[in-house]
Amino acid sequence: MPNDTELVERWRSGDDRAGERLFERHYACLSRFFYNKVDAEQSPDLVQRTFLRCVEKFPNKREETTFKNFLFGIARMILLEHFRRYQRHDKRFDPMSHSIVDVQPTPSSVVHRQREIQVMLQALRRIPIELQVVLELYFWENLKAREIAQALGVPEGTARSRIRRARQLFHIEIEAVTADPDLRASTIAGVDAWVGQVRAHLANR
Repeated sequence: MPNDTELVERWRSGDDRAGERLFERHYACLSRFFYNKVDAEQSPDLVQRTFLRCVEKFPNKREETTFKNFLFGIARMILLEHFRRYQRHDKRFDPMSHSIVDVQPTPSSVVHRQREIQVMLQALRRIPIELQVVLELYFWENLKAREIAQALGVPEGTARSRIRRARQLFHIEIEAVTADPDLRASTIAGVDAWVGQVRAHLANR
């Protein structure tokens, strides 16, 4: 089975089937990336733009990153470009301080089956976008700090500190979005389970 790099090279050489296989292989992870960040009808366009730009920009020298990590880096750039269009001209967009609710307050996609999942998704949307991206790569894709650093183009130590900070703010925002102490406790205690349920939900969409 050809690896991602081989499929990129074949597609660039005119093999459309290689491009289709590459897209099919990574569609799910890109869909998870944009989930809970943009409206459902916006996500397919952002997924396609990310994929096409990634194939265009993927470097010939790939010693320091994989196609998937590079893909997440491009997805982050596409997401930030998307949100900059929402900002007023007299306001500066800062993904380290602005959250999803700051730039797009209307909820995008929500899983309605469990209250804990709703709390978790709302809390994620309230932390700075850069930290939400880091934490969701950590949650949804099980990426290690080294891989997140490669995807975002930052030192590994920076990625580790952002993961820690993101988790701290995530727990703070869980406290903020619900007044029910039992719901807060069950959400925090069951984060791994809720993440798994969201992944399953996305896989079945």
